[in-house]
Amino acid sequence: MRIALIGNSGSGKSTLARQLATTYALPMLDLDTVMWEPGKVAVARAPLAAAQDVNAFCSSGSRWVVEGCYAGLTWAVLPYATLLLFLEPGVDVCIANCRNRPWEPHKYESKEIQDQHLDSLLTWVREYYSRDGDMSLAAHQALFDEHRGPKRKLTARVEADQLDALTR
Repeated sequence: MRIALIGNSGSGKSTLARQLATTYALPMLDLDTVMWEPGKVAVARAPLAAAQDVNAFCSSGSRWVVEGCYAGLTWAVLPYATLLLFLEPGVDVCIANCRNRPWEPHKYESKEIQDQHLDSLLTWVREYYSRDGDMSLAAHQALFDEHRGPKRKLTARVEADQLDALTR
């Protein structure tokens, strides 16, 4: 079981990845942790270094889950993955999830600092459908369409009792 998840910010990637990791005792990689410089907001690491970390994680075990919104890094995951999940619940769900997001200590020093960035995050979420680039709907849809392995596009939240059916 090697699962890659991709989707917009707030689509439920982290929540589903944690559910899978907990239910099936899977190591988990949040691509934010390899994409960005530790302790800095929106300072990208060198692309080669991030890709090397992804490859090292994916090649180190036969069971894992990887989640993120970076199509380029997800392409590096796919040769190892047994399943690609594309979460696309729509902008309203993504915005609601962002508003209810718990503190992410790997990104922000405090919940207060995270909340100060909420308006820019919500703008980012809304632009997913019209922007270009690695973190856009167009890039995610192209990755999903071009991937020849097992894949599923999810437009609704996956409940715990649906995980077995999802991963078969």
